[in-house]
Amino acid sequence: MFKFSYQKLSLLFAGCILAGFGLWKITDPTGAWSAATKRTEGISVPSSDACAIALAPHKGDEPTDREIRRLQDEARSGTKRIEIMKRLGWAFVEKARSSYDPGYYKLAQQCSLCLQSTQANDADAFLLQGHILDSLHQFKEAECVARKLVAIRNDASDTGLLGDVLMEQGRLDEAIILYQKMVNLRPDLQAYTRIAHMRWLKGDLVGAIEVMQMAVAAGGSREPEATAWAYTRLAIYKFQAGDMDAAAKYAGIALQFTENCAPALLLRGRILFAQNKASAAIESLRQAAALASLPEYQWALADALRETGDLAAAEEVESRLVNSGAANDGRTFALYLIARGELTQQALMLAQRELSVREDIFTMDAVAWTLKANNRLTEARDCSEKSLKEGTQDARLFYHAGAIAMALGDYAKAEVSFRQADQIKQVLTPSERVDFNRQFAALREWEKSLH
Repeated sequence: MFKFSYQKLSLLFAGCILAGFGLWKITDPTGAWSAATKRTEGISVPSSDACAIALAPHKGDEPTDREIRRLQDEARSGTKRIEIMKRLGWAFVEKARSSYDPGYYKLAQQCSLCLQSTQANDADAFLLQGHILDSLHQFKEAECVARKLVAIRNDASDTGLLGDVLMEQGRLDEAIILYQKMVNLRPDLQAYTRIAHMRWLKGDLVGAIEVMQMAVAAGGSREPEATAWAYTRLAIYKFQAGDMDAAAKYAGIALQFTENCAPALLLRGRILFAQNKASAAIESLRQAAALASLPEYQWALADALRETGDLAAAEEVESRLVNSGAANDGRTFALYLIARGELTQQALMLAQRELSVREDIFTMDAVAWTLKANNRLTEARDCSEKSLKEGTQDARLFYHAGAIAMALGDYAKAEVSFRQADQIKQVLTPSERVDFNRQFAALREWEKSLH
């Protein structure tokens, strides 16, 4: 029996949180979604429609595309239809992940609805549905499904899903209890990754690294996507710890498991840039942004291009970011707008809208930062304090807290926060680092003037 402890490495659990790249805009990869569901918005989809949508002709030449077509053919034949529809749903999930097109989650959802029309309390159908809702950042809806699932079956994957959606809503203590149950039921890569992430959220970077090393050891070629993600997270932790060589090594291993792993490409680009290898960094960042057109990726690429003096290319990337950022990931786009000193009211609206969906520390921080930009400093301070409540060691949280304290004239608190950010400032974007360095230098100049 394992026991959770922040002081000792005695709990083995974690998971592959693959959907945390932003609130994606829903697309329609096959055309079937738009054609068959215009009349079903906000109501239950009839089983015949759900099945028809899931089985609409699928195109594409990737291995996942061929597997989807094979499963569709089997499902149409009627042989073991229920089991085939389950596998088809997860194939659409895999396609959503590999293509970074969340429209495929909607097709996976139709598989779940089709299954539930045949077997109302099918636990596998609920697990699929809950995973999709979680991936689409519909956390409250996902929680309802996950609780129903745990009541029916209570498998390790079920408790893991419920823990995930609670964690995304900022309810870490509740998530920890569920992750404890998960590891008791089945300690594996999925469990290890969750505990590593939870340790990081609680400010235990050393513990997070130790558990994530266990996660990658438990992975392998049978779980290439999950193993690539675990190596990417391990690289991120090493990057924060200042071990650039280890961070680069683990990002490289991630790409050996999944060649087009956008998070690993993004991280590799950030590491290379921190090592003053600008050309190689931009190449990696371009690859990442081509795979995942999310604000985080485009912002990193634009910053790198600006740093190297390629302003025309940077402006082209930023134009795409402005056109799609609010729909693809409002929280990160809000931070980008503040970094550029643009549309501060819109940025606040986007951050507050995200807070209505998830009350985690990073959304709270985004609200704090956008409040500051709108000169609502007292509210900004209150939100910033909430973002720091779990003890997460994150440079952006510290940088924002320091800047807000400085704006309020609380220079002692600003000094503490800025020093914390300075120790791990390599994880900030280049434009954030410039502003942080400027503000920290101004604070030190003010302190010198007192003597």
